[in-house]
Amino acid sequence: MQEKILILDFGGQYNQLIARRVREQNVYCEIKPYTTTVDEIRAFAPMGIIFTGGPNSVYLEESPHVDPEVFRLGVPILGICYGCQLMAHTLGGQVTAAQEDTAREYGKTVTYYDTGCKLFKGIPEQAISWMSHGDYMAKVPDGFALVAHTDACPNAAIADESRGFYGVQFHPEVNHTQFGSLMLRNFLYEVCGAKGTWTMGDFCKNTVAQLRDTIGPKGRVLLALSGGVDSSVLAALLAEAVGDRLTAVFVDHGCMRKNEGDEVEAAFAKWNIHFVRVDAEKRFLDKLKGVEDPQRKRQIIGAEFGYVFLDEAVKFGITKEDFFAQGTIYPDVIESGAGDADVIKSHHNKLLPREVIAQFKAVLEPLDHLFKDEIRLLGKELGLPDYLVHRQPFPGPGLAIRILGDVTKEKLDILREADFIFREEIAKADLGDICSQYFAVLTNARSVGVMGDGRTYENVLALRSVTTNDFMTAEWTRIPYEVLDRASVRIVNEVPHINRIVYDITSKPPATVEWE
Repeated sequence: MQEKILILDFGGQYNQLIARRVREQNVYCEIKPYTTTVDEIRAFAPMGIIFTGGPNSVYLEESPHVDPEVFRLGVPILGICYGCQLMAHTLGGQVTAAQEDTAREYGKTVTYYDTGCKLFKGIPEQAISWMSHGDYMAKVPDGFALVAHTDACPNAAIADESRGFYGVQFHPEVNHTQFGSLMLRNFLYEVCGAKGTWTMGDFCKNTVAQLRDTIGPKGRVLLALSGGVDSSVLAALLAEAVGDRLTAVFVDHGCMRKNEGDEVEAAFAKWNIHFVRVDAEKRFLDKLKGVEDPQRKRQIIGAEFGYVFLDEAVKFGITKEDFFAQGTIYPDVIESGAGDADVIKSHHNKLLPREVIAQFKAVLEPLDHLFKDEIRLLGKELGLPDYLVHRQPFPGPGLAIRILGDVTKEKLDILREADFIFREEIAKADLGDICSQYFAVLTNARSVGVMGDGRTYENVLALRSVTTNDFMTAEWTRIPYEVLDRASVRIVNEVPHINRIVYDITSKPPATVEWE
C-alpha cells in the first residue's frame, strides 16, 4: 500500500510548500480542502494528516473548521500555525487574540525545544523558527504538553504523544526555520512510521498514464510553449504521452530578452514535435500602449496570449474534443490567489479568457502542484538536456513587467541591452549556482548625471538577483562588488539613456522576486 499524507488546506500562503517538504522526504501527499469529509479522509487512507496555516482567527464563527471526528480516526496529526490553534480550539483549549503581554510574533524568533519530544528529535535545544501569528493559545487542551517556547510565548509547540497529535505556532516548512525539514521528517518517519518509498520517477510515470487516459487515443493537444523550464518539461511530458498529436506554439510577444526568440526556436528545432513560432510583437504592444498599472499589464498579456493561441488552434483544426496545455506551477497558482489566499500578482497563465477555454475540451495543467526545483527533477527524469532544465525562470509577460510605467519598443530595446550585459557578467563570474534568478528593471525614475563633462537627465536602472530553491521565499544574492561594478560600468557606457544603476537588496517576503 502506498504511503500517503493528507494535507488539509486552510488558506495559508505556504501551504503547497508543506507538500513540497513532504515529497522531499520521498513520501507521497495530496492537498485537499478543509471541507473534505471524514468519509473521504477514510477513503484516502492517510498515514498522517497535516493542518496548514491560514489567515483567519479560529475563535471566529466564520473561520474554517474541521469535523471533530477527524481526531478520532487514530491517525497522527500535525497542526501548523492556524492548524495548531485549530487543534487546540477543537480539543478543548482556548485561543484568543494576542495582547501586548502575550505572544504576537512575526519573523525569525529564537525558540527553545524539548528534544525528548519525537517531533524535535535530533535538533538543538535552541534554534531559529519563523513565526507569523497574531493569536495566542491561552489554554492548551488536556493531555497536551508544552514542548517548545520562546521568550514571549510559553506554548510555541504542543504535543499529545499518546495520540500522535502535535501543534507548532511557527512554520517548519519555510527555509527561515532552522531544522524545519528535520521536524517534518520526524513527523513522517518517527510519528507516522513512513519508509520513504515515493519518487519523482513515480510522479512522472503516473502523470504520463493519467494524461494518456485523459486525452484519449485520438485527442490532440495545443501547448503554450514559452521555452522556459516549466513549459519545456511539460512539452517532454506530453510528447511522452501523446507523441505527434502535440503542437507546441511559441508566442514571441516582443517582450523577450535579447536573442531569446531565436534561442527557443533553435532549441526545439531538434524535437520531434510540431513547433510553431508566432511573431506577435505589434499585436501585444498595441494592446499595452499607455498602460502603466502592473496588474492591468498582466491581465492584458494573459488575455492576448489566449487569443493568439485560439487563432493558432483554428489554423490547425483544433476542435472542442482537443486540449489546451500550459506549464502552470504552484507559485503561479498561489500568488494568483488560490483558495483563500490573497492575490499577490496575477500570472498570465491564470488569466485565459473564458471564451478561449470554452473552445477546448479542457485545460491541462499537470505541473500545478510542483515547485521549480521539482520541475527540474522531473525534467532530468524525462531526459531533458541541462541547458533547458537549469534555464533561469522568465515570467510569461516578459520584460513588460520589468519596465515600470508604460511599455514602448524603445524602452524594451534599452532594457534588453542592459539585461543582457548584467546576465553576461553573472555568467562570466560563474555565479549561476548562487543566482537563482537575475535580471534588470527599467524604473520610471530619472536622475541627474554627468557624462563627458555634460549634464544628463536619464533613466535609473535596477539590478535584481535572488537566491532560492522554491521561489516562495528568497534571499537577495550577495553578488561580489567587483561583478556589480563591471556590470554597472558596462551598462552606463554601452546602453544609451541610462546614467544610474541601483541594486535591489530586498528579500521575499516582504518583496516579490519581480518588481511588478
